[in-house]
Amino acid sequence: MSKNLYISALEPKSGLSLITLGVMDFLVRNLGKVAFFRPVVNTERYKDGADEIINLIASRYELKTNYDKMYAFTIQEARNLLGDKKHDKLLEGVLDKYNDLEHEYDFVLCLGTDFESDSSGLEFDLNVEIANNLGCPVLMVANAHSGSPQDVVKSCRYGIEAFKDKGSEVLAVILNRTPEEQQQEIITSLKIGLQDSVDLIYSIPYEEALDRPTMAEIAATFDAQVIYGENQLNRPVSRFVIAAMNLRNFLPRLTDDSLIITPVDRLDIVLGTLAAFRSSNMPNIAGIILTGYMEPDKLMRTLLHGLNNLVPIIMVQDDTFTTAMKVKAIHNCIRPEDRLKIATGLNLFENWIDTTELRNRIIGYSVLFTTPKMFEFSLIKRARADKQTIVLPEGEEDRILKAAEILIHRDAVEITLLGREDVIREKILTLGLNLTSVTIINPTESAYFEDYVDTYFSLRKHKGITPDNARDVMSGVTHFGTMMVYKGHADGMVSGSVHSTLNTVRPSLEFVKTKPGSTIMSSIFLMCLEDRVLAYGDCAVNPRPNAEQLAEIAIESAKTAELFGIKPLVAMLSYSSGTSGKGEEVDKVKKATEIARKLAPNLPIEGPIQYDAAVDITVARTKMPDSLVAGKATVFIFPDLNTGNNTYKAVQRSAGAVAIGPIMQGLNKPVNDLSRGCNVADIVNTVAITAIQAQAEKQRQNR
Repeated sequence: MSKNLYISALEPKSGLSLITLGVMDFLVRNLGKVAFFRPVVNTERYKDGADEIINLIASRYELKTNYDKMYAFTIQEARNLLGDKKHDKLLEGVLDKYNDLEHEYDFVLCLGTDFESDSSGLEFDLNVEIANNLGCPVLMVANAHSGSPQDVVKSCRYGIEAFKDKGSEVLAVILNRTPEEQQQEIITSLKIGLQDSVDLIYSIPYEEALDRPTMAEIAATFDAQVIYGENQLNRPVSRFVIAAMNLRNFLPRLTDDSLIITPVDRLDIVLGTLAAFRSSNMPNIAGIILTGYMEPDKLMRTLLHGLNNLVPIIMVQDDTFTTAMKVKAIHNCIRPEDRLKIATGLNLFENWIDTTELRNRIIGYSVLFTTPKMFEFSLIKRARADKQTIVLPEGEEDRILKAAEILIHRDAVEITLLGREDVIREKILTLGLNLTSVTIINPTESAYFEDYVDTYFSLRKHKGITPDNARDVMSGVTHFGTMMVYKGHADGMVSGSVHSTLNTVRPSLEFVKTKPGSTIMSSIFLMCLEDRVLAYGDCAVNPRPNAEQLAEIAIESAKTAELFGIKPLVAMLSYSSGTSGKGEEVDKVKKATEIARKLAPNLPIEGPIQYDAAVDITVARTKMPDSLVAGKATVFIFPDLNTGNNTYKAVQRSAGAVAIGPIMQGLNKPVNDLSRGCNVADIVNTVAITAIQAQAEKQRQNR
């Protein structure tokens, strides 16, 4: 089941209030706890600074969430962050607010911007990227009120392609405010034009009643003084009439639901209009606006207070022309008190939308891929939830120190640095870092040193290690750091920025050992592509695993991927797919797949399978049309180290992917290796991953 949906408009005045109400209505009927979230709100046009749709949804569905938790940024704040090139901070802020809701609710309905600012291009791109990074399927809303059917199709195709290019799936398209005479033509054109992109296409006809402001909206816009009729402010306004001519010429221009705009000193117009209102032969007007800077005279007040059941009369400080322009520019929205509009909107939605079909598609949608930003931001948040102590043996390395500063200031982990304290302190000073809370240990000067030497000798004396050998070995930062993990003085270790993989991994194999049920240590890389995160294993440790080992690597890789929010769909890679090829290597992969299926019967796994069939849905339909994994794989198991190592590096360099890892798996406690070409971000991510592994290992041991 999906846990979210992102409603996004393509242009202004698309009727987001109506669509949001309709979707929210069937969500709350079918799910236990539903939250509402707007990543970016445009409060510039509201005097009280509150978003009208948030107020509508929160009020109607009695949401208990505080208002400030239901949005992340105002449009002005978003513009400022982007202008300051703080794009990541914007996305992280959105994800933090969203994740707070996701943890508390069964479903989060997200609503994009309304395109009412002066940055519509920025808004569209922002909606596309936010939807992708929240892992949301998209319900796209288009305004069909103006423009030809061809223009509507073109606009929708552009929107779908933009979301698709970023990795988001558009589940459905709703055309709103469709001219009744073009309803069928537009639907037919869209179904033909979008047949290869989306199959749920609906059209809601234009309803004038929803497009009319009420007297309450007008009064709120002007912060007007209500002179009379406060209990009738729900009256809709269809048009406005400026009363500047004499009464005889003015009255014939009145129509039902007209708003009369007149200067406050035109007592004749006011009295004549009210007389017309009381007559059964004249139109039923919506209300009167008195303009100007004067107070109503005593005679007018006396007359008004002596009459009953009048239309609303409000007074503004602007002149007549300015008032008319402001009324014309009023943004219409369904407000919580607009019971008639709410009823009309929901009825319209249910009459023209197959809510059962749409509900099943939304709630049944499953997020297949985790985006890099979504993955990266979640790492720090998860690490922070239960802080672990991570030891970094390469404490004298600049990149390690810079990463340590980031991790400490984001309150993600506790850091212990190994190395010569005077050298490390000097580097911290030279680099201008703030690492006052970091722990620094020189192995040979540590209070742990003698105990670690004795422990290592005891564990390895059967291999011919002498006490002097043990002392020499434990003087090395990597062995010392691994012993800290073994003894419980640290929860995990990350090394490899200047040490080889062998030097990082060897101590773990010597005394940390593999956990129960594992016979080997293996690794995966988390490959952060532009629109998704995939897992590649084993690309760092086992040169030529046999079938049994390959099956174990597949199962462990699936567990590791799932630990980091990647839904495991495992592809056992080979140079042929299914039964199309023969040979020793193909047979090994086939046998490994059979073993893995027996050991993990609920794990979706396919093999042998070629990479193109595993990742490309079009190729998959041809080569393996009945596979549950083909075309959708998220975990890729390579048959040997030569293939895996070269493939991950080829993808990393050719596709510009970020490769996080190798992440070691199968050990009793987490020890992870860095590439010697790693950057600061790689180190930060790997430390966070190690902390999360440590959390999971503690939970496993406590079961």
